[in-house]
Amino acid sequence: MDTPSASFAQLVPGMVGMVLVGSSVTVSRHLVDAPLFTTQAVRYAAATAILLVFARLAGARPVWPRGREWLWLTGLALSGLVLFNVAVVRGVAHAEPAVIAVAVACVPLVLGVVGPLLEGRRPSRQVLLAAPVVMAGAVLVQGTGRTDAVGVAWAALALACEAGFTLLAVPVLGRHSPWGVSVHATWLGGVMLAVLGLTMEGPSAARELTGEQWAAAGYLALMVTAVAFVLWYSTVRSVGAGRAGLLTGIAPLAAAVVGAVSGAGVPGPWVWLGIAVVIVGLVAGLRRRETTAVADTDEPAVRPSPPVHSN
Repeated sequence: MDTPSASFAQLVPGMVGMVLVGSSVTVSRHLVDAPLFTTQAVRYAAATAILLVFARLAGARPVWPRGREWLWLTGLALSGLVLFNVAVVRGVAHAEPAVIAVAVACVPLVLGVVGPLLEGRRPSRQVLLAAPVVMAGAVLVQGTGRTDAVGVAWAALALACEAGFTLLAVPVLGRHSPWGVSVHATWLGGVMLAVLGLTMEGPSAARELTGEQWAAAGYLALMVTAVAFVLWYSTVRSVGAGRAGLLTGIAPLAAAVVGAVSGAGVPGPWVWLGIAVVIVGLVAGLRRRETTAVADTDEPAVRPSPPVHSN
C-alpha cells in the first residue's frame, strides 16, 4: 500500500523555498528597467551579509573551500546566479517569456536523472515517471510562445544553468552544509556580477536605481536568496537532488497565485488545469511504496551523514 514518505517533513523547506522563488517573478517586474548586472550584484552582496548574520545566529560557521571545492562552488555561482540571469534577460529578446519558463520547467527531469548519478545511486523510476507529469503541468501554467533559433539556445542555457544550481552543490553539501554552500555561492556570484556591472554598465549604475527598485532588490536578497537558498539546499541534502527536483514545479504555481493576488489577473482555466497536473505529479513522485527497494528510490542510502565541519 502506498503511504506518504517518512521524509515528508524534509521536503517542507524545499517547498517553501520554491514558493519564495515563484514570488520573485512578480517582484522582478519592478527591475525590468534597472541595470541588470549592477542590480544583481547588489542583491547578492546584500544576501551574503544577511546569510553570514543568520548563520552566526543559527550556530553555523561556514568553512573556506579547498581543492576541487572551488571548482564546484565557482561553477554553481557562474551557472545558477550569473549565466542564468543573462540567459533569461537575453532570451526574452528572442522568445516570449513563456518559452524560457517552459524550458526551465524541464528541470525536474534533468535532476531526476543526473542528481542520483552524482550521489552514487540509480535514478528512481518513480521520480522519472513523475517528472514529465510535473513538467506538463508547468507547461500548462506557463503556456507556450513564439521564438527563434537564438531564443531556443538561450532557453536551453537557462535550463542547464537552473539544473547546475542544484547539481553542482551535491558534491560539496556534505562538508559545507546548506549554509556554507549558500554563502559561497552568493559572494562568488556577487563578485562576478560586480565585475560585469562595472565593465558593462559603469561604476555609477547603482545611482540609477529608484526606491522601488531598491526595495525589490532587497526582497530578492532576503527572501529569494538568503532564505530560499538555505531552505532549498537543506532539502536537497536531506532527500537527494532527484526528489527535490520535483519541487521546482511549485515555483510556477506560486508565481501564478502571487500574480493573481497582486492584481495581475485571475488565472484562466488552462492554468488551473496545469496546477492540478503539477499537484498530481508531485504527489506521485513524492510518495513511496513501503516495499520499494532502497536501490530503486531517490532517497539517500541509509548511512551515517557526513560530518559538518565548523572549524
